[in-house]
This record gives sequence, structure tokens and C-alpha cells, in this order.
Amino acid sequence: MKQILVPTDFSDNAWNAIVYALTLFKEEECVFHFLHTYTPAFYRVDYVMGGPEFSAIPDSGVERSLVGLEKTLERIKKLHPNVKHRYNTLSSFNTLTDEINEVTRERNIELIVMGTQGATGAKEIFLGTNTVHTLRKAKIPVLVIPNKYGYTPIDSILFPTDYWSDYKMEELGFLLDFTKSMEAELIVFHVNEEDDLTQAQQTNKKLLADKIKDIKHRFVLDRNRLMPTAVYEHLEESNAGLLAMMNRKHSFFERLLIRQNVEVFGFHVEVPFLVIPDTADINK
Repeated sequence: MKQILVPTDFSDNAWNAIVYALTLFKEEECVFHFLHTYTPAFYRVDYVMGGPEFSAIPDSGVERSLVGLEKTLERIKKLHPNVKHRYNTLSSFNTLTDEINEVTRERNIELIVMGTQGATGAKEIFLGTNTVHTLRKAKIPVLVIPNKYGYTPIDSILFPTDYWSDYKMEELGFLLDFTKSMEAELIVFHVNEEDDLTQAQQTNKKLLADKIKDIKHRFVLDRNRLMPTAVYEHLEESNAGLLAMMNRKHSFFERLLIRQNVEVFGFHVEVPFLVIPDTADINK
């Protein structure tokens, strides 16, 4: 069974991400792990013993977490019943990113699904703080669902790349399996901002071509626009249902995160995007 982790803060945006995940994988056998983390509003000495479970003093954060998860599960079973899906709830006294990494290791999680914004829903913020931290520290793919985005079938996936990755199968595996299961086309999109490809980039492009030979795909080269504008505009032109990115220093993903304010940014991605950890050493 596919193991999927879905963090929630019980906001409308978090619920939207849950519904998207349930719908996206409605035909697959999955275990959904719904996670809520909490920390005390003020420092408590008794927490030094190991958290609220070791304390005799009630904590409203614990109760809110447990009740919120129970209500989430009841809502799912009522509105989105699916015999192919199993559910698990996790309530933890921890930071979100640390708990995500712990749960990922312990439960062999394959994918994290979360919304772009948390409970604040501030329009001027492109990504919520928790989402940014998760994307930067996660060791597995993270699927981010924009606020209020409803599920639509994914016919094509835009995959911007600079060909500096050596495209390991353990990193690309989820994207390739996902593309195949969606019966979608993978659009490999490269923006040539400077000179032609180096020898190393040409080698990596051939390596990628070999990795994706069994799925529907095409390579697109853009010489007339600059990153990241070229990616945004091609995303709209191609009507892609998903944007997939490798998370590496100086990549498109990193450049996207640098500009958090939408007014400065001038654009924010309006389709779900998949962020894949990339361990490539571009200095080798």
C-alpha cells in the first residue's frame, strides 16, 4: 500500500489538501497518515520530562490536537468513504518539520501532501512558513496544493530542469511512477538563459532521456525568455496540471522560494506542484 503523510492544522486550506489527496489516489490502495503537531503557548518546566504525556497538568493543545484529528477522520469517512483507503492519526508534541522527518523514516512514507498556506491564510504570502520549512528539509517528495484548488485530472506535468542533476532513480522514481499512473505526458522544460549546454549538461540530458523512455514525454527548449518567467508562462501555455521541481541550490525551486511576496513575485503557481529532493553535486 502507498504510504502518504498529510500534515494538518485543521484549517480550510489543510482540509482542501486532504480532499485533493483522497481524490487523486481514489483508485489506489493507500494508508493516509494525518499528522498534527503542537507546542505549548508558554514554557512549562514539566515538559522537560518529555512532553505533555508525562505531565499531570492538562494542556489545551493536546486536547485540541486529538479532537481535531478525530473530527477530521469522521469527516473523511462521511464525505469521502473509500474501501481502498486506510487512515491513521498522529498527534505529536514536536515541531512540524522534525516530526515529519521522524514519521517518514519510521513508517516508510512515500509522499507528503500539504497546502500552501496555514491557518492565517495571508494573501500576501506565497507559501506558509511550515510549508517552506518542510519543502527545504523533507527527504521525500512533497506535493503542495494551492489554496482553494479543486482536483482536476492531470494530463500533463511540466518539469523544468537545468540538466545539472544526475537524475538518480531513487529521486525520480516517484515522479515517473506518478506520471505513468496518471497516463500523463511529462514535459521536460529547459530555459537556455546563457550559452549552449555544457558537456556535463548534455550527458545528464541523455541520462534523463533514458530514465523517462518508458513514459510519454517531450523535451522543450526556450531560448527567448528568462527564468522563472519562462516557466510560469509555459505552465499556462501548456495547460499543465502539475509542476514538478527538483529541490537543489540555485535551481528553479530555490529561485521561486526567494521571492515570497506575491506583489514582488508578480505571479504565484496556481496548480499543484511536486518538489523532489535532489542530492546532485553540481560542483563535481
